[in-house]
Amino acid sequence: MALTLIEKIIVNHSDNDVVKPGEIVDIGIDVRAARDFGGPNVVENLLNNGLEVHDISKTFFTFDCYPTTSDPKYATSQQYCRMYAREKGIKVYDVNSGIGTHLVIDKGLATPGCTFISTDSHANILGSIGAFGQGMGDQDIAAAWASGKSWFKVPKSVKLTFIGERPKNIYAKDIVLNLLNKFGANTLLGYAVELYGDAVDKLTLDERITISSMATEMGAIIVLIPPTDAIMDYCEARSGRKLEKVKADKDAVYDQELELDISTFVPMVSRPGHPDDSVSIDEVFETKIDSGFIGSCTNGRIEDMREVARILKGRKTAPGVILKIVPSTDEVWNQCLEEGIIDIFKSSGALVSNAGCAGCAAGQVGQNGPGEVTISTGNRNFAGKQGKGKVFLGSPAEVAASTIAGYITTPDRIPETPAEFKPTGKTLAATAKKSESVSERSTVLEGKVWIVSEDNIDTDMIFHNRYLTITNIDEMGQYTFDNLAGWEDFSKKAEPGDIVITGKNFGAGSSRQQAVDCFKSLGVQIIIAESFGSIYERNAINAAFPILTYNDIADLGLKQRDRIKIDLETSILTNLETGKSITINEFSSVQVDIYKKGGLLN
Repeated sequence: MALTLIEKIIVNHSDNDVVKPGEIVDIGIDVRAARDFGGPNVVENLLNNGLEVHDISKTFFTFDCYPTTSDPKYATSQQYCRMYAREKGIKVYDVNSGIGTHLVIDKGLATPGCTFISTDSHANILGSIGAFGQGMGDQDIAAAWASGKSWFKVPKSVKLTFIGERPKNIYAKDIVLNLLNKFGANTLLGYAVELYGDAVDKLTLDERITISSMATEMGAIIVLIPPTDAIMDYCEARSGRKLEKVKADKDAVYDQELELDISTFVPMVSRPGHPDDSVSIDEVFETKIDSGFIGSCTNGRIEDMREVARILKGRKTAPGVILKIVPSTDEVWNQCLEEGIIDIFKSSGALVSNAGCAGCAAGQVGQNGPGEVTISTGNRNFAGKQGKGKVFLGSPAEVAASTIAGYITTPDRIPETPAEFKPTGKTLAATAKKSESVSERSTVLEGKVWIVSEDNIDTDMIFHNRYLTITNIDEMGQYTFDNLAGWEDFSKKAEPGDIVITGKNFGAGSSRQQAVDCFKSLGVQIIIAESFGSIYERNAINAAFPILTYNDIADLGLKQRDRIKIDLETSILTNLETGKSITINEFSSVQVDIYKKGGLLN
């Protein structure tokens, strides 16, 4: 029986001689990867079920979601995987390497006709070299790591043949956005799609990666592009071995066979919210933008970088527009450095980051904020995927041109004078609550005490930097002391009206206001310490949050949760449980003035 390309690959990796769409087949997996996203769960599944890795030579970790390790939770995940890898001898492509799906191609780990799985929904990028790639969940990956196999349902296949001549202004991203415009997000749902035709044969590897990377957005299992001799040569050079080209049989049976005239394709962008909402760029021409992003597994290759450099050379990004560029791999980054491309990027005003997934991962380079309009080379622009603003999708050339123009455009329509932002007459709404009036500010405070007997409690212990994006004081209290060993549950135990007594140098470290405001959020009335960090002291005073210092309070005989009273005017501290009182250091005149006003700015 004649086989399609996906069927041929499945047969070559199973005990079957023939497979049909709908059949479920166990297939051997040549390359098995887990990322810093999902990797720890893969490890836990193995450990919890007493499973060992089947073949470490075929098993890899790729850390590409958080190459900056800027999130403590991701840093923890990465280190957890590293420790497992060290014990088992598994190769780790760490944070200095780049996007895993690109690495397996460029490092020669995956080759035409092979099978590859990863905790990455875009593992089907391997279709760019005529290989089978599939994103899978943590349990699937763990099972494949342990057995070397995975079950798979044979998909139906669609054969798309491109006819006509590709227009010169049509980039690979335009090709896939034209496909999305025609097929939408579900017409090809569950299909394996094969591409043929002269225009397809002329596609470079980098262009093939762009097209195959968006199979997921079309709902397809994979977009397979049969390798040319040039692609085979590349993969043989990278893998260091002779490879056999796998092809579909000439009389293979497809569920559908369609012809597409590529000469009718036009430059396109996807409008915010849905990758399949792709339209001619003319429909959104001159839409004002705030930022541009170039990178992701779809468009971070060296050809993309060269095209962007060609457009940016000798030009500047428009006033107020920021351009963020992230190469896909460290190899691409170094090529950019060697070819002078990094210098062109920096001279244009762009931000260049280390290789990785970037904007597709929350918190990474390429995110945007509320009200921000971005044009991006990413593969997804779902609401919230790349930040809280609006994201258009386009080619690297269109993104580069648009950031120079200040609005969405094409490279041949860059204006001599860029668009600038103009005042709208609108102002941002105030978010803070109005301060208490003077008459509401009591100078005698009573409450139950928390004795935190430690010195040098820094601002990261009080309010960790992972929460610094929180600006609403009502949300801050829950994170108070959650990075202070032994006090992680403080916010759950604290009661409005409580008083904190602690040691020397309280609030050492950064200038973050949240380290003061988190206590106000909980209803803590005052902090009494032997001494305070200098910036913390100023922040507390200016926020009208009472702080006082003492030299020695041993005579009070305080116990945890004793009820105490402090008179701010006389500086007399009393243990109401025993009636004992002492005088501590005075509330300064500056403090009194700002405290009674309800804050420096009130």
